[in-house]
This record gives sequence, structure tokens and C-alpha cells, in this order.
Amino acid sequence: MSFGQQGGPQSQWDPWNPPSQQPWNSGGGHAPDWAALAEASEARNRRRRLLLIGGGAFATVAIGTAVAVAVVSAGGDSKGTPTSLPSADIPSQSASAPSFAPTSAPPPLDPKDFIASAKKDKAPLSPAALFPGTQLTMGETVYEKGPTADTRNCASAAGGTLPEVLTANDCTRLIRATYVKDGIAVTVGVAVFDTEAQALKAKGQSDKRSFVKSLSGGGVKPFCESGVCRTTSNSYGRYAYFTNAGFTDGKDVTPKDTAVFKTGNDLGQFTFNQIRRRGEAQASAAANG
Repeated sequence: MSFGQQGGPQSQWDPWNPPSQQPWNSGGGHAPDWAALAEASEARNRRRRLLLIGGGAFATVAIGTAVAVAVVSAGGDSKGTPTSLPSADIPSQSASAPSFAPTSAPPPLDPKDFIASAKKDKAPLSPAALFPGTQLTMGETVYEKGPTADTRNCASAAGGTLPEVLTANDCTRLIRATYVKDGIAVTVGVAVFDTEAQALKAKGQSDKRSFVKSLSGGGVKPFCESGVCRTTSNSYGRYAYFTNAGFTDGKDVTPKDTAVFKTGNDLGQFTFNQIRRRGEAQASAAANG
């Protein structure tokens, strides 16, 4: 007995449909063609790989285009987004800093310039100008002013080694004033020179044996005419100034006598302030004139 094909056309294998949807011969037809099934499966896999590769390449191009557009959009205007990156000229060097016109305001005047030489120091000079009033207040201490003196013969108002120093540096004037408090007196002398260099030299040449002569009278007892007193020397501008402090009862001054040291320091500081104010007043007048 032979088996023949049943009615109807023979079904064909479709490689693009899943095996579960393939038509089969009914009634004991031929067995499936396994070689054809394998070939169809490989064809589907190749097609899937091509689709994945093509889609990935397209995505890469799309991302690159989006980045380029974003860069251009960030730097361009708000009217539209260019489709390509424009070329731009990069300057070869940075822009120079802005320049400003120089100020026309003159530099401030230095007060010391007006007391550094006789050519500029033209303000009136006298004992009353340097040592005004009848008393002096330094902090909480009040000193009573005693006699004053003004001489053109500097050496005559100095003692020890100071006369020679003043003469050698051409001192033109020596102004003195005495202050007293609680049995302690001090005479301060201001030596005037033509130049600052002369005053500095006089200060440098003075020593422990250089002093201005004490000035007594007018209720101030003689002091520092003998024995030990405390002396100082300094200079500012064309002025050198000296102090001579001691007890009015003739007692010698020792390092423990701090009140005497303070009296001399106070009068030295006050004299410096007065000379400096002299320069400030003349500088201010010149600036406003």
C-alpha cells in the first residue's frame, strides 16, 4: 500500500514567520526540512544584527549633532540655532588694560621741608613762640614756666663741651626757657642753625659733658650750677635742642630719681612738638596760599 498526498496544494516554508506559525502537511506528510529551518534562523539573526549596528550608528550621529547644536546655541543669539559651527577669529593677544589720565592733585607738602633750612623757615621765632603761656601741661602734670632768654651768642649760654660744638657748626641763636614743679627744675635750650645738616652734626658731636646753662630767677632758685644733673640732646630740622634738669636744693641727681628724668623727657617732647608744629603751620599756609 502506498501513501499518497492528501488534497490541496503542498504548503511552502516561510522563513520570515516563526516556526509555530508555519503550515504543516496534515495526515502524515513529510518530516520538516531541518536544514531549511536552520538557514532561516541564521538569516533572521543576521538581519537583527544589521538593524542594531545601523541604529547605533544613527544614534551616535544624532548625539554628536545635538552636542554641536548645543554649543552653537549657547554662544549664538536667541533668534535661531545654526545648523553648522561658524568659524571665529581668535585674537592673537589679550586686550590691553584701560589707561587713565594722571591726576592733577599735587602731592602733600612735607612740614619738615619748611624747617630744614633758613631759606624756607620764615615764620617769626621767639621765646614766646616756642614756649607760650605761663605754664605747661603734659598729661596730668602741670609745670610752671619760669624765666626765658634769647641770645645770638650761642656759646655764652652753654657749658661743658657744648660751646665748642655750637660754634663749630655755626649756631646762630640759642633760645632758653625754664619750667619748675615740686622742687625740680629744667632748662630747655633750642639752638638754631641754617641747615638740618648742621643741627644733626651738632647733636652727634655733643656728649655727656655738653649742656645748656640753667636759667633761674623770677621765683626759680638756682639749680644745676654744680653737682650732678640730668642732660639730654636731640635735633629736628634745623634745630638742636638740649635739656638740663635737677633739684632746686642742689642735690645730685641719681638714676633712682625718676621724677627728674620724667621732667626732662616731658620738656624734650614738648619742644619737639613745638618745632614740628612750626613746620606744619608753614606747610599749611603754603598749601592754602
